Amino acid sequence: MSNDELRSRSLRAVWHPCTQMRLQERLPLVPVARGEGPWLIDHDGRRIFDAISSWWTNLFGHCHPRINAALADQLGRLEHVMLAGFTHAPAVELAERLAALVPGRLGHCFYASDGSSAVEIALKMSFHFWRNSGRPEKSEFVALAGSYHGETLGALAVTDVALYRDTYAPLLARCRTVPTPDTRNAGPGESAADVARRAAHALEQHLAEHHARTAALIVEPLVQGASGMVMHDPEYLRLARELCDRFEVLLVADEIMVGFGRTGTLFACEQAGVAPDLICLSKGLTGGYLPLSAVLATDGVFGAFYDEEVTRGFLHSHSYTGNPLACRAALAVLDLFAEERVLESNATKAARFTAALAPVAAHPRVRHFRHRGMIWAFDFRDAPPDFPRRVFDAALARGLLLRPLGETVYLMPPYVIDPADMDWIAGVVGEVLDL
Repeated sequence: MSNDELRSRSLRAVWHPCTQMRLQERLPLVPVARGEGPWLIDHDGRRIFDAISSWWTNLFGHCHPRINAALADQLGRLEHVMLAGFTHAPAVELAERLAALVPGRLGHCFYASDGSSAVEIALKMSFHFWRNSGRPEKSEFVALAGSYHGETLGALAVTDVALYRDTYAPLLARCRTVPTPDTRNAGPGESAADVARRAAHALEQHLAEHHARTAALIVEPLVQGASGMVMHDPEYLRLARELCDRFEVLLVADEIMVGFGRTGTLFACEQAGVAPDLICLSKGLTGGYLPLSAVLATDGVFGAFYDEEVTRGFLHSHSYTGNPLACRAALAVLDLFAEERVLESNATKAARFTAALAPVAAHPRVRHFRHRGMIWAFDFRDAPPDFPRRVFDAALARGLLLRPLGETVYLMPPYVIDPADMDWIAGVVGEVLDL
């Protein structure tokens, strides 16, 4: 199939996500025939560097031989079986290994299909936990300003990005927002930790007034992704954990984007030395191969549902819960982390790439250059309305996939990036800024 034929047929048959389809008629779709490491390759053999890891999912490059082999082996054993009343080894092993890796003691794993589903589960669990605990009035949620937790109705209720939320606002449950600890909000002489403490004080005031009705606080630890790679100091998580304990509110860590090494540690909460009551995982969980998410819960949360009465159980399911193929892909990802010292290698790569991006950070059109782990971002000064599309087009013409978030340009490459890639990417970004 040619690139043009694929584009034409896709426009007729596929309703693309987060896309105004009428505009897409004059903004050509990017055809992809195959992937190879950090590269996407079209039907003419043109190579495009996947600098956003295919919506932040791809950790070890496309078509990784270890993950491919695990899936091929699983295909010859079991492709799927329902998880209600049945079980299988990949689901059990993955749950056990995740429980051993996440911070704290979260030993009970509930599987779902994607990040939004994981958030839905965490919200339902939080609500139902308090109901089973004899406190049904604790039914509201609190999230950070600018938070993004997904686009299904429950997840959208705790999302504070107007583009996604406003149209569907009449359908959403009530959620309150508190100030973000965004480091960019620092005043003269203020450190990132000072901003975190100021935001935590606002959270304290909110919970002092509303804790009796609040079921949970949900947070994207260290980096709020879709609102513009908003970064904050770990001090906020430490104080949030203390406040949730004091006011009897569950802490939900949405590590869907930041988990599996993106912030420099396997899980972002580790950098604050805290453990949530519930943790949501997805995206990098399968290395970008298959849809899978998981919510891990403490003994205390699980125990509130453990009963003879069916209605006190957690009433949630989907047909492909704990799919064996997806679980095997995730196990292969965990093997790579365990056997290839990925976090140590990433630390070296992060320092190297940050150095390569120094001219970008110093560019007169750039402000708030920031970096954490394997995530880099900056804001464009005085960005024109069509800035995201201009950056996308200019970078793509040079073989680099970027997808700005408003006036924010970010880089979240697969972990297989090498020094030559880093230097080339830094050069391309510099060229795009000069247009």
